[in-house]
Amino acid sequence: MTFVIIAIVVVVLILGIALIASYNRFVKQRNLIQESWRQIDVELHRRYDLIPNLVETVRAYAAHERHVFEEVARLRTQAVNVQGATPEQRADAEGQLSGALRQMMISVEAYPQLQSNQNFLGLQRELTDTEDRIAAGRRFYNANVGDYNTRVESVPSNIVAGAFKFEKAGYFEVRDEAVRAVPQVSFGTIGSVAGEQAPPQMQPGVQSSGQIHPQMPGDQGYQLPGQGQPQYGAPQGPPVGGPPAGSPSPQDGQPPFTG
Repeated sequence: MTFVIIAIVVVVLILGIALIASYNRFVKQRNLIQESWRQIDVELHRRYDLIPNLVETVRAYAAHERHVFEEVARLRTQAVNVQGATPEQRADAEGQLSGALRQMMISVEAYPQLQSNQNFLGLQRELTDTEDRIAAGRRFYNANVGDYNTRVESVPSNIVAGAFKFEKAGYFEVRDEAVRAVPQVSFGTIGSVAGEQAPPQMQPGVQSSGQIHPQMPGDQGYQLPGQGQPQYGAPQGPPVGGPPAGSPSPQDGQPPFTG
């Protein structure tokens, strides 16, 4: 009887330790997700601060691109206002803002004087570095979310997750269609570009079979084999009209025309 009680106590202790360990691991993973999200949030705020300065610099050189600037400003305000939303909603807002920024940078290509402006180049470099850090933070965050969600759904850790209300976390995914789109390769387009050049014409002395028969310069009477004229190298002698003065004859083993 004492042995059974001891066994039960040991089993309960083991289960209790496993429960505590699983709970603590969930807490650790949740905190890691929150910390990785805060790193993304810092970089997003840095981008929000860079955008107005970048827009003002571009506006000075491209004032008539007003609709582009207004769209960037509107989407920036929208992204700032959804900071308390879910990661999915934040990702959607940030994706739209990234698309508007990309459109603005495309319009900048039409202004060479702006591309040589040191203030613009500095802001562009800072924005690029910020985007790179956001992308790195997103990968780190999503990796942590993946590990955490796997444990929430797996047995037996899902029992602990259900008992202590550990719910699945949302991913911060790219919603910019220009980034997610698969590059399309159109062989028809490639062919049309190459087809703009005229097809090679059949040169005199070239048969459809690809065999080349040299033609003497200035010899209008020379014909292809089978048309009643002797062909090059035949024992009948050189073609009608003869080779040009000073040219070696076929009997010398040299071609009658070297180009």
